[in-house]
Parts: sequence; structure tokens; C-alpha cells
Amino acid sequence: MHVTIENAERAIARAVEKAREIDTFMCIAVVDSGADLKAFRRMDDAWVGSIDIAIKKAKTAVFFGMPTGEIGKLSRPGGSLYGIEHSNGGLITFPGGLPIVDENGVMVGAIGVSGSSVENDHAVALAGAQALGLTELPSHPWRT
Repeated sequence: MHVTIENAERAIARAVEKAREIDTFMCIAVVDSGADLKAFRRMDDAWVGSIDIAIKKAKTAVFFGMPTGEIGKLSRPGGSLYGIEHSNGGLITFPGGLPIVDENGVMVGAIGVSGSSVENDHAVALAGAQALGLTELPSHPWRT
């Protein structure tokens, strides 16, 4: 599977559905395995500042093949990735970005969500990612 425009829109539709279930307004971005934006939605009344954050969360998740919240744990002062958020034109290292992994364990893209608490951002991102596949990478390297 690849992240086609149809797949990206399906992930966004499921994410919007979840955002409405928890009564919040989100910006949702889906990128392909090369971190190129495939689809984006800013729900009515979502913060303008969340546009950039959602896109950067998706890119961060695909750049490193892990949830943005996990990168955040590693990038705290004293952590092995301290300062990483300054790389790649700016990363986001708090929850809300998740890889999208196909049935063969290949990372095909990522989703990033911003607009509420990080817990809500993560829940909405998870709903969107699960519409297309998994979020956990196997231990072997992935292909792009």
C-alpha cells in the first residue's frame, strides 16, 4: 500500500470523525513516506497555529519512524536525542504524530494532528492512522 490521495483522505475523514466524537477542532496532515504532504484538513474553528504543528508532527513521525511523543521522551534534557527538534527545519516532539505502517511492516507515511491537548491529538491521530494500517514499525529497517 502507498499513501494515495484516496487513502490520505480516508485517514483524515476518520480523524475528523474522532475529533467530533471528543468535541474538539483539529488540523490534520497526512504525508507519504518521503514526508511530502498528501492531504490536509483544518476543521472549522481549529487554531491557525496548529496548521504548521500538524504538518511538522507528520513529518517528524515519518523522518524517524516513531510516534512524536516517543521522540519527545528521548529529546528531554539529558536524553540521547536532546536538541533534535532543531534539525530538519524544525521538528515537533510531543504527541500527535504517528507513522502509518502497512501489513508488510513498511512505513508508507504518517499522520500529524494538532489543535487540542496532546492526549486528544494522539487519540485523533491514532484513529486516522488505524484507518489505513498499523502505527508500530517492526524491528527491521523500513523502505521509503
